[in-house]
Amino acid sequence: MPTVEVADLKDDDFLLDVREDDEWRAGHAEGALHIPLSEFVARYGEFTEAAPQDGRVHVICRSGGRSAQVAMYLVQQGIDAVNVDGGMQVWAAEGRPVVNAEGEPGIVL
Repeated sequence: MPTVEVADLKDDDFLLDVREDDEWRAGHAEGALHIPLSEFVARYGEFTEAAPQDGRVHVICRSGGRSAQVAMYLVQQGIDAVNVDGGMQVWAAEGRPVVNAEGEPGIVL
């Protein structure tokens, strides 16, 4: 499974957050696309409309398990996708900004 470290992500990288709604509302990376794992297949069209056509998709969850599943699925569809190692826990631990649903400072559940 292709992975990337949080430290290697650039501000303009496309980020797909597959955590559930309550996790997203509490805190997420600003600008990420949110499609929960439980809804991903049903909302696949929403993903393809938003994802870069020739760019890499960085998939993130809380710690890396759910995002690994989605990244693997996307790779099987021929999409350049990688799992963000350590997920939002590492994202927050490295001091990357986390915002809640209101755009204020958030927390990672």
